Amino acid sequence: MIERWSRDQVLALAPDASSQKAAQGVAAAAKWSLRGTTDGVLFGECKGSGAKPYLACVDLGEPAYRCSCPSRKFPCKHALGLMLMWSADGVPVHEAAPQWVMEWLEGRAERAAKSAAKIETARTRAGSGEPAAPDGESVRHTRVAAGLAELERWLADQVRQGLAGAAGHDWDGLAKRLIDAQAPAVAGVVSRLGRVRAEDGWPGRLLEEYALINLLAVAYRRRAELPGPLARTVLIRAGFPVTREEVLSGPAVRDLWDVLGRRDEEEDRLTARRVWLRGRRTGRAALVLSFAPQGQPLDASLVTGTTIDAELAYYPGAAPLRALVAIRHDRPDGVSAAPPGVAVEEALDEVARALGEDPWTESWPLVLAGVVPGQAALGGLPLHPRARDPWRLIAVSGGRPVTVATEWTPRGVRPLTAWDDDGTAVIL
Repeated sequence: MIERWSRDQVLALAPDASSQKAAQGVAAAAKWSLRGTTDGVLFGECKGSGAKPYLACVDLGEPAYRCSCPSRKFPCKHALGLMLMWSADGVPVHEAAPQWVMEWLEGRAERAAKSAAKIETARTRAGSGEPAAPDGESVRHTRVAAGLAELERWLADQVRQGLAGAAGHDWDGLAKRLIDAQAPAVAGVVSRLGRVRAEDGWPGRLLEEYALINLLAVAYRRRAELPGPLARTVLIRAGFPVTREEVLSGPAVRDLWDVLGRRDEEEDRLTARRVWLRGRRTGRAALVLSFAPQGQPLDASLVTGTTIDAELAYYPGAAPLRALVAIRHDRPDGVSAAPPGVAVEEALDEVARALGEDPWTESWPLVLAGVVPGQAALGGLPLHPRARDPWRLIAVSGGRPVTVATEWTPRGVRPLTAWDDDGTAVIL
């Protein structure tokens, strides 16, 4: 049996604020000629502008959504409205779902079986001992090496000349040359330096960024001397891609994964969604990334505050964090709502280990237990400048210790989700 989600958890699935408002408008029994739930599936028929009602259904196990309305938003207001009624215990239990719901579920099951078979085939091939393609000094490696050598010289000049003239730097021009050198990830870091220059305390922040970029350039030049996982991290940080097929062909980690929170950010012309997870048995952290053009729907299958039984395949690297959800299983009953947390000291030790393995780590998910939030700190850890004055978190705490999922960054922690005394997830 799937634990009922809170109103906050449902509304957090909406692609934008207008969808949240529209969903609340259709979350009324009078607008639905049929609504029901059976075996973890919601379904209903909602009155629309035409003669036929819109057919909406939600598979709560993943979740996945389907609606016959013409909306390009995902999930649409009808699916959201159906979930809002369910969260308020306003959807009656039915013995069986309509035929159109069963056909949709059967199609999803068939596609899931094919996907699982492909993953198993890829893993079998990966374990057969077939030699991997050599990482030789290809044309691209030559171009990247030249681009990063120029970057090393440029950084040395900045240190010699001092930071006073940083406002006049052509960071965009340097980033474009790095793109031409086929080092897009490094170009992305360089292009953000202008924003660092506009922040408070920018001299120290800019020097930190210079040091990390220089470390990456030197590591790339000397990658043959590095341990294999660290050398792979350097290549990925430089912009060499890792295919989805390669990730899924590697070993998977099965666990009960707590979905700690998510954050959407605009990157160039794309919207990036970061979803943080932690395994209950393994204690491993994971980051699931998805991208979509601005205005297009993002993956909404991971619901903040829920726990999933799944196999995750990690991207290679010295401190693996990014992962793909390879296979999902039915969630077992009897899983407590709040994830297990750790003391601040233990959390900082974990971050230190991650930084020791991958010094370019920019964020890491933590679950802190027994912390009292303040206006500028959480359990003694400084809050990120964009997370100051967390009144919602303070209200949940009421001055008492609480369990809080956070995103660690070098500039401070960013609260994601808190759990109140009843174990209800409160999205921050």
